[in-house]
Amino acid sequence: MFAWGLGQAAEGMKNQAFGVFLLFYYQQVIGIPGWMAGLALGIALVFDAVTDPVAGVVSDRFRSRWGRRHPFMFVSAFPLGISFVALFAPPGFLNEFGYFLWLTLFAVLVRGSLTFYYVPHLALGAEMARDYNQRSTLFAFGTVLSVTAMAVVSFVGYRMFFPTTELFDPGTLNPDRYLPFSAFFAVLMVISILVCCFGTRKEIPFLRDAGVPRTLTLRSVIKDFGDVFSNRSYRVIFVGMLLSTFAIAVEGILSPFMGVHFWGLKTEALGLISIATFVGLWIGLPLAPLITRILDKKLALILPAIVVVVNANAALCMRLLDVSWFPDNDSPWIFWIFFARYLVQGICLPVIFATFNSMFADISDEVALDTGVRREGVIYSARSFSSKAVAAIGALLGGIVLDLIEFPRGALAGSVAPDTVWMLGLVEGPVTSVVSIIGVMFYFRYRIDRKRHAEILEGLNRQEAT
Repeated sequence: MFAWGLGQAAEGMKNQAFGVFLLFYYQQVIGIPGWMAGLALGIALVFDAVTDPVAGVVSDRFRSRWGRRHPFMFVSAFPLGISFVALFAPPGFLNEFGYFLWLTLFAVLVRGSLTFYYVPHLALGAEMARDYNQRSTLFAFGTVLSVTAMAVVSFVGYRMFFPTTELFDPGTLNPDRYLPFSAFFAVLMVISILVCCFGTRKEIPFLRDAGVPRTLTLRSVIKDFGDVFSNRSYRVIFVGMLLSTFAIAVEGILSPFMGVHFWGLKTEALGLISIATFVGLWIGLPLAPLITRILDKKLALILPAIVVVVNANAALCMRLLDVSWFPDNDSPWIFWIFFARYLVQGICLPVIFATFNSMFADISDEVALDTGVRREGVIYSARSFSSKAVAAIGALLGGIVLDLIEFPRGALAGSVAPDTVWMLGLVEGPVTSVVSIIGVMFYFRYRIDRKRHAEILEGLNRQEAT
């Protein structure tokens, strides 16, 4: 379980680098318009529309002595690392459109490489853990190690690669530090994937046969996805996750601007705040399976999701409303308010995302019962594509927001107009949270509980016996 979970760290590192540093680098350091950087990331989504379903369908049908999933996971590691480094190392002689093409090309390669690892990896987790509660534990490992990797990217990035200097405030304006930053985390991503592949290879002989015909046609692919989306629980979780991921993506794009310009924090302080997320994650790890047992999965998803929304907006709304007793940015309390906010978020994240992925694994059992065929790859490819699709749309919208509020490029700390900063906070907080709450409302229609899953397993055992 630890080896499988460590494999999810690669996805966490890529997501944090994309969400916190990539658009900032191209918009603030290189200087291309925010809409153009967002569009490049959106174009990469078009290729995901092909690669995600292909990765899921092909890995469901693949057969080899190394299993269905492991060959794809192993082969993806090195292209991912190389393209990730190139993404942050464009040649200096390009013009504005040239940088747009460079960003588009290598964003496509990074996303495509990760897809052929990430979709089989999630499907492997659903196949490895069959027990209703053990799935929550397994996916909690993945979530904690993924978000831990995200915290490491922020902490090491801000503290080691982008410290504040007299010339660069914030330190992320320093163009010379992006190449070593990307190389460092590219190596860590490759290592995490290889550890996952070799650490889980002993499970290969014990994985269930999918019952999927090896022949691949357009008709069979359409049938695969039709069978999955005919499941009501899958549809409601799918749509709810789309809305929540969209809000998270917009917040992630605007987050580095918020820390420096809205809250007045230095990059060193932002790096320290990532420790709060790290501590919260490891508190939340043992809570994830415990809360699932007590509340069952639907409430284990809904209640922490609501806590995260309220937690993210409490201090921000006080600042937007200019509450008289709320501390100013020069107060040391701002750091600790920020620290507490990310601590609470860190505690909730393992519960939320472990429950998400565990739900998809339970849905794969129900789909197998209804159709006689196991389609974990298809289920997780649709989940992967949807999350990346709305993340790309969120990145595009985040870039457009920066242009609409006329956020200056290469802005030094304290140099941005107060009205622009206020609009930045309004969008990053209350506006995106409305979308998150709408997503949470869909989760109430999920219908697989502990009793229903026991009935599903009983039916699957009868199918296997015959």
